[in-house]
Amino acid sequence: MTLGDQFGSVLDAARSGAEWALTALYRDLHADLLRYLRSQEPNEAEDLESQTWLDAAGGLASFDGAEVDLRRWMFTIARRRLIDLRRQQMRRRTDPVAPDELPSKPAGDDVEAEALTRISTEEALAMIAALPPEQAEVVLLRVLGGFSAAEVGAMTGRRPGTVRVVQHRALARLARDLAKRRVTEHPIQAM
Repeated sequence: MTLGDQFGSVLDAARSGAEWALTALYRDLHADLLRYLRSQEPNEAEDLESQTWLDAAGGLASFDGAEVDLRRWMFTIARRRLIDLRRQQMRRRTDPVAPDELPSKPAGDDVEAEALTRISTEEALAMIAALPPEQAEVVLLRVLGGFSAAEVGAMTGRRPGTVRVVQHRALARLARDLAKRRVTEHPIQAM
């Protein structure tokens, strides 16, 4: 940072809303923050930086520290905005698929029952055993044990929503594994 001995007076003026002081802080940190964010998310860097500055403006009155602390604080805010963006992208993730690659008929209403009728009990248990332990436990308790998400949550110390998410991930993984198995066992039928 380049404010040096003037940092204290610039910070005090910025806290009181002085435009020149906010401009000085912005000029001092802008390029480095933008480079950091561009290296992480090139298409979203400017939006992330503006969110960072808005968050900083809201918290500047409570900030206490030296010039290096302000820099650390700003980069922490930028990193948190970056993490928030990535979480949001994962929740709203879309994987475009060409229409001719979509399944010809929709899946049934009861995916669990459909999957279990297609493979033998031994094969199903072997596939479930190959899941990560947390997922295997939830699937076994929900499907084979017949427990609700709330009951499994109480038994395993998880929230019902977490149980449903773990179950969803496990069933999605089982579906992928089953599809791969079909392709390798019956390559002509899979086409």
